[in-house]
Amino acid sequence: MFTGIITDVGTLLALEDTGGSRRFSIACASDPASIAIGASIACSGVCLTATSVKAHGAGALFTVDVSSESLARTTLQRWAVGLKINLERSLKIGDELGGHIVTGHVDGVATVVARRDEAAYAAFTVRSPANLSRFIAEKGSVALDGTSLTVNAVKGDDFELMLIPHTLAVTSWGAVKQGDLLNIEVDLMARYAARLAGR
Repeated sequence: MFTGIITDVGTLLALEDTGGSRRFSIACASDPASIAIGASIACSGVCLTATSVKAHGAGALFTVDVSSESLARTTLQRWAVGLKINLERSLKIGDELGGHIVTGHVDGVATVVARRDEAAYAAFTVRSPANLSRFIAEKGSVALDGTSLTVNAVKGDDFELMLIPHTLAVTSWGAVKQGDLLNIEVDLMARYAARLAGR
């Protein structure tokens, strides 16, 4: 379980095809002693399991194995060496729930339709897959590339977000541009509410 509050931005240092699946090696600022083998780490919104960990410079280098199913349903199939990756460690009992409840089970891939930079923020228009639009509501929450964000407006399959300078600086969002693809996870409560309503 996660909150969508990014704690580190890692770098993809290597990738290896392993017969339909793929292994990624990701460098981060975490103390390697703090990452257990088998730990869950949200990597740009996708919950992955650390399969090896070692020291790397002042931080750590960990590997994750990604199944063909995850590759097909997320942006991970397009990842290339050098990519910046939003990272979040899983919640511990007593941690602050600063964003919203995020599972790391990505629902699909959204597209950045537009970006507009203003003096104090950046505004984004994002298009969700049509089957997910009903779960996105004005002033509701959505996780994009692992980041918990508030929806400002909705029009059809498109919705708008405004990101403050802090978020742009401490996540991969600073480099996001029109045409980019993002992992999207809709709000868990919206999903259950729709199910209970029979929609």
